[in-house]
Amino acid sequence: MHQGRTQAVARGLGWFSIGLGVAELVAPRLVAQAAGFRCSDTVVRLYGAREIINGIGILLSRKRAPWVWARVAGDAVDIATARRPAGITALVAVTAVDVATAAQLSREENQAAELFDYSDRSGFPRPAAEMRGAARAKKERAQRPLSGEAMTSP
Repeated sequence: MHQGRTQAVARGLGWFSIGLGVAELVAPRLVAQAAGFRCSDTVVRLYGAREIINGIGILLSRKRAPWVWARVAGDAVDIATARRPAGITALVAVTAVDVATAAQLSREENQAAELFDYSDRSGFPRPAAEMRGAARAKKERAQRPLSGEAMTSP
């Protein structure tokens, strides 16, 4: 996938997660019947909370790959809980999109991290040998009394 397209798919998955999560919180029994889940309304609501958290994470994070991988883990739990073939098929399809998107995001985010290598930098504006004692010298200059000429200015 192209980088812009991958980011767009990730944003779409974020919004999808939030929408699905809200549906699971508001109508857990209906969602459970549609997906064929065999679990309590409370468990479906917990799935909804998980979806909303993942969706918000995807939308707000600069690094989206971990959040999309979290969706993949959630999909695995959902597939294990689903009992209806239609529900399992839908979950497997969404999982395939999640896996492809997460893998591409991971590649892109790892490449971006490789572009910025600061391992050879010290953080000082000049080489370390030149900086030794610079802070002490600056402090000493600041503590010296002003010369007589500077004090007699009008």
